[in-house]
Amino acid sequence: MPDKILVLYGSYRADRVGIRLANYLVRGLAAKGADAELIDAQSVGLPMLDRMYKEYPPGSAPEAMESLARKIRAADAFVFVTGEYNWGPQPGLKNLTDHFLEEWFWRPAAIASYSAGRFSGVRSGSIWHSILSEMGMVVISSTLAVGPISATLDADGRPTGSAGDSLERSFGRFADDLAWWTEAAREQRARKAPPY
Repeated sequence: MPDKILVLYGSYRADRVGIRLANYLVRGLAAKGADAELIDAQSVGLPMLDRMYKEYPPGSAPEAMESLARKIRAADAFVFVTGEYNWGPQPGLKNLTDHFLEEWFWRPAAIASYSAGRFSGVRSGSIWHSILSEMGMVVISSTLAVGPISATLDADGRPTGSAGDSLERSFGRFADDLAWWTEAAREQRARKAPPY
């Protein structure tokens, strides 16, 4: 059975460039045998956080939230694709993530950051590491940092030029690291129930 991986992306900008990286990751993970699905925060359209999913009585959460909760619970692993806004994470992705808590527990997460400049969103990626850890995920050590994104991926999310070549070389290790932790976590959950 293939690994079920959700690739979560959170930009709400009119001219989104980071979607190139999200699409690249979905294709790349699928080529390695995973069942990868893009979760686009803008398309899901959750409101600014008022009540978390768990704060709704069973069966009364908005359908978009209920549907996403089912997908998160069914997933084996997650990839968070984050841009960097003023040294911090994108509010759209953070808002989507914060609607849930226990649904994330005991699965690995990976971080892929990007920016228009040479720092490749790494400051946001570092912040996401602690956020995801706090939310009960095991964050893998391999990361992808892509920048400048427009010189790395074309409009269809295909690698271009020397920056694209560098991304291609890095992706294999990133995907293999995530696959290893995904298998390890799945086998451990099958062997022994999580402590909480």
